[in-house]
Amino acid sequence: MELVLAAAIGILAASGVWLLLRPRSFQVIIGLTLISYAVNLFIFSIGGLRTGADPVLHEVAGNVAQYTDPLPQALVLTAIVIGFATTALFLVVLLTSRGLTGNDHVDGEDGTP
Repeated sequence: MELVLAAAIGILAASGVWLLLRPRSFQVIIGLTLISYAVNLFIFSIGGLRTGADPVLHEVAGNVAQYTDPLPQALVLTAIVIGFATTALFLVVLLTSRGLTGNDHVDGEDGTP
């Protein structure tokens, strides 16, 4: 399970970096979103990969190893909300830039040879 999660994080991060290097602004936004998903999965995996474990400590007398840390779950939930708002802001800036300049290239070139 850890290998699958590590591979998914690596593929998301690599795809995000590749899209960040593209010339069009929509591809840059998708790249940033993929990198944010990779970071969210990484933070979520810090809490431990447990299935069927309680996320919150019910009593301190129990074995602490059988519980999952709730802090990474709260951090990822907050990061998802912030990432959604940031993506919406990027899309508004993209549409405004496209309306003002007539193209959506990040480097300012129109793409014609």
